[in-house]
Amino acid sequence: MDFTEAYSDTCSTVGLAAREGNVKVLRKLLQKGHSVDIADNRGWMPIHEAAYHNSVQCLQMLIHADSSENYIKTKTFEGFCALHLAASQGHWKVVQILLEAGADPNVTTSEETTPLFLAVGSGRIEVLKLLLEGGANVSGSHSLCGWNSLHQATFQENTEMVKLLLKKGANKECQDDFGITSLFVAAQYGKFESLRLLISSGANVNCQALDKATPLFIASQEGHTSCVAQLLSSGADPNLYCNEDNWQLPIHAAAQMGHADILDLLIPLTDRACDTEPDKVSPVYSAVFGGHQECVEKLLCSGYSPDAQTCLVFGFSSPLCMAFQKDCEFFGIVNILLKYGALLNELHLAYCLKYEKFSVFCYFLKKGCPLEPWNHISEFMSHAVKAQDKYKEWLPSLLLAGFDPLKLLCSSWIDSVAEDVLIFSLEFTNWRGLPPEVDKMLSARASRSSGALQQHLASIPSLSHLCRLEIRSCLKPEHLRSDTFVSLLPLPRSLHQYLLYSEVLRRNEIPEPAFLQDGEIGEAT
Repeated sequence: MDFTEAYSDTCSTVGLAAREGNVKVLRKLLQKGHSVDIADNRGWMPIHEAAYHNSVQCLQMLIHADSSENYIKTKTFEGFCALHLAASQGHWKVVQILLEAGADPNVTTSEETTPLFLAVGSGRIEVLKLLLEGGANVSGSHSLCGWNSLHQATFQENTEMVKLLLKKGANKECQDDFGITSLFVAAQYGKFESLRLLISSGANVNCQALDKATPLFIASQEGHTSCVAQLLSSGADPNLYCNEDNWQLPIHAAAQMGHADILDLLIPLTDRACDTEPDKVSPVYSAVFGGHQECVEKLLCSGYSPDAQTCLVFGFSSPLCMAFQKDCEFFGIVNILLKYGALLNELHLAYCLKYEKFSVFCYFLKKGCPLEPWNHISEFMSHAVKAQDKYKEWLPSLLLAGFDPLKLLCSSWIDSVAEDVLIFSLEFTNWRGLPPEVDKMLSARASRSSGALQQHLASIPSLSHLCRLEIRSCLKPEHLRSDTFVSLLPLPRSLHQYLLYSEVLRRNEIPEPAFLQDGEIGEAT
């Protein structure tokens, strides 16, 4: 090989003439004996330039100048031969000339790409036909990733090519490196016509990729409604679990991504076992996780439970707990869950404290969040201690609603909260009649505190205060949560205020609690 005319950043004079299709110049160069096999810095020779740039006459001259089979099959540094380059550009005549000259229709590049695959990419069906007639193998994969030409034609939604490849016997179930078939590709990218053709040819609608995803799952996830409808009408199974953890169905994908119209198709056909069974996950979680209010309501309206099961996958005990991770969607989702009967518990109050949603904390109390029995008191106390700096926004409402202050007076609260917070908590007790273990912890705290706590513990509760405690203990929790019940008791107005701890709230500069009304939660911050 003569390297005298090879340069680092350009082609040889012969290569340049072939690139430009300059027949006269090329003829003169060849007559002068210039080489036809000089490669540039890409490994491109004149035959590659002619094939890529559709220089038909130049190509014929080059083949005539070096008619050896090796020259036709010469590859660039990336493994492309002239046939690859011509097929990729859709140059029918060049492909024909190369095939007649002995080019291999099944030759592969360094990345195992065939001319057939590149011809599909060009979109020129006449080139595809020519290669198939010339012996191109329609079976197997045609690229490094395992895609075959049918994958590519499907992806490009070239229905003429899809029909031709199917007619020639292309493998419909050929999988790429991820286990994806052509039908899966059609479902994933919403190529409806290709999907329809593949289904009518007998492609498996319930095929699964390596991660267990199905065409129905991926179409539901991507929001391709027409593809979902076609798959369902063709026998796709909506109850085929689509990952190794054995819980995710197409309905979960649609709910999480907010495709409400697809939920309409899937809800009637999906087995409700996923809704509440302990080893499954309700799609309500998926809708809440995605922050899609319409999907949440659609599922609940169709009978899915607003409480669902404990979700170990996401790490939440209920959809309402999960809703706290949302920002702009939070209030709308909470309203919807409560509208359909979601049950409140102390974990929801704890999450209110964790995310500093104090107005919602008060709203939950009003909506009837039970104050006993509590199974998650330690988690609540953990967040309560952390929220002590803003206790004026939530603690008065909790205690006024009838929460037993003795539940607060545990070691974590007594040892950790500020002195004014602790004293405020004691205002709802008979601090001279506390259980011995509580009294002992308070005495220990007082011994290392300022005189205010010591003075409070040493003082004797007034008779009126003890009467207040006794009267409030006779009232039911729903009465204490009511905005008006106490004010309607047959007592003087001053006693109404006293039962509502008005003087304690004023002394601690705490505004009287203002509960959110139904419908106001959407505006709370």
